[in-house]
Amino acid sequence: MRSHLLNDTTAEQYRRSVTEGVERVAARIAATDRPFTGVTVDDLAPRIERIDLDRPLHDTAAVLDELEEVYLRDAVYFHHPRYLAHLNCPVVIPAVLGEAVLSAVNSSLDTWDQSAGGTLIERKLIDWTAERIGLGPAADGIFTSGGSQSNLQALLLAREEAKTRSLAELRVFTSEAGHFSVRKSAKLLGLGQDAVVSIPVDHDKRMQTVALARELERCTRAGLVPMAVVATAGTTDFGSIDPLPEIAELCARYGTWMHVDAAYGCGLLASPRHRDRIDGIERADSVTVDYHKSFFQPVSSSAVLVRDAATLRHATYHAEYLNPRRMVQERIPNQVDKSLQTTRRFDALKLWMTLRVMGADGVGQLFDEVCDLAVEGWGLLAADPRFDVVVRPSLSTLVFRYIPAAVTDPSEIDRANLHARKALFASGDAVVAGTKVGARHYLKFTLLNPETTIDDMAAVLDLIAGHAEQYLGDSLDRAS
Repeated sequence: MRSHLLNDTTAEQYRRSVTEGVERVAARIAATDRPFTGVTVDDLAPRIERIDLDRPLHDTAAVLDELEEVYLRDAVYFHHPRYLAHLNCPVVIPAVLGEAVLSAVNSSLDTWDQSAGGTLIERKLIDWTAERIGLGPAADGIFTSGGSQSNLQALLLAREEAKTRSLAELRVFTSEAGHFSVRKSAKLLGLGQDAVVSIPVDHDKRMQTVALARELERCTRAGLVPMAVVATAGTTDFGSIDPLPEIAELCARYGTWMHVDAAYGCGLLASPRHRDRIDGIERADSVTVDYHKSFFQPVSSSAVLVRDAATLRHATYHAEYLNPRRMVQERIPNQVDKSLQTTRRFDALKLWMTLRVMGADGVGQLFDEVCDLAVEGWGLLAADPRFDVVVRPSLSTLVFRYIPAAVTDPSEIDRANLHARKALFASGDAVVAGTKVGARHYLKFTLLNPETTIDDMAAVLDLIAGHAEQYLGDSLDRAS
């Protein structure tokens, strides 16, 4: 069994195995003509269930054949231009190369003696991102597993900086379109049920700063502590960007930590043309970025950045076997001093490879393309009487629903849209997302693929309308 360990004696076997795997994946990607096969749980589950993990195949080719049957053939492929559902991006090749390198070397980024150059590369990328945001010379940060963890760490720092004796006094303010991880983080941090105050949004799904000001004033008059305001630069459902400069003013007035969840909108940091859409982000105390959304990186690749490096001390614990306090005096850079994680992948390498091959402008141009495509898509939807589109996009998301000419019952329209999404997914021809606006069901295009065209969107809209019309026709037949 030692023959399977990667070392100097098995380097050639490693080369052959990885090459064979890459060739299989490349062939599958080249042959993929739709984003999904339409396989059902009932079809796929028995294939996996009958595999006996205690009876290995002892052959890489045989395992890859099996993997073709249970995974590769039926995977959802985000690179396809008609995958239009969630915040999943096609990935750039330099980042995939970085993934291969980091997996083989297997550095752990918690301490210097496990990562060396990896530590310095990650720190360089944190400095680069902080500079792009404009956080100032005292800024710092750490790579994380994703936006939820980044938001959790930011709110942990905000909680500790609030300096209150009672957690029950703390309040966090975020828009009603903000990410669910804000409420989840509040719960994990021991805050009360009422700790998160939801602020209404305007017609463009942006936080209403008048309402925020009113709630901040109400909070302080009641003797409560406004711990943090979480502004969003790219909401999950609408891609909306909260008015960051106005929110920054209110946070300064009330002495409140300003966190910007830019998990989605962080691609604008590299944008040659649309960077001004997140003006005001430079005034934040902390910022979440997900490179694995709008920087076209493989999952996972995220970070949390802070204006004042000293605040990261709230996540610091010293273990004698790992990062004893004396290492601080010896100026040994242990990233675990800043992180909620201990063992941690060298995910920064993927972004490093991307920037060194493509450059920031190259990444930003890709994101600009999908933002421009969303504007075209909005025009297409707005001109089509079959659809109601909610807001003009700030980033690359379109929320809409099919509206039949002859049906006026909102519940029946809801069911038609739900059916259309389900039928489309089952066909494998395209994948779209769904959400609710108020009490009503809507569909959603999340555009993160520069290969998607306006013709792709038009074709998918026709498919949606066809499925919805078929459902409504069948429904009328059943009722008659």
